[in-house]
Amino acid sequence: MAFEIPANIHPNCAPLAWLIGTWAGNGHGEYPGIDNFQFGQELIFQQDGRPFIHYMSRSWIVDEQGNHVREAAQETGFIRPQPDRTVEWVMSHNLGYSEIWHGEIHEDKPRFEVVTDAIARTASSKEYVAGKRLYGYVKGDLLYAFDMAAMGHELAPHIHAQLRRQ
Repeated sequence: MAFEIPANIHPNCAPLAWLIGTWAGNGHGEYPGIDNFQFGQELIFQQDGRPFIHYMSRSWIVDEQGNHVREAAQETGFIRPQPDRTVEWVMSHNLGYSEIWHGEIHEDKPRFEVVTDAIARTASSKEYVAGKRLYGYVKGDLLYAFDMAAMGHELAPHIHAQLRRQ
């Protein structure tokens, strides 16, 4: 499904217009010290003409047949593209941490990459010290990957997914 650029989009957000909308699909998770897992996910990217995109995500663990097992991570935040094609992202999680991400919007392709600049954790959350995310629009789908450094491990692949526009 093609996407439409909203008439009221802020010029800073225009390079990320391909994100706007609701996406859903499945992904795979892995990390040292945990069992591999499959998940379902819904992402929503909204804009209202101001210089940011509101982001919301919810995910759930699924079994080998794709059946819902239990609820999983939720995230919300604001992507703040800048005129020089850099991007700032503030994000909070139900798992007890908040992050500030910085990165760049690719010049020639519909994609962007961000890395953590700061992470704040509650006393009850697991140790998480760094992250890297890559999002891209590929053949009409949203693909992303998230690497993290947590629980004493170096930066390593954690989750990736392929989502379709709803």
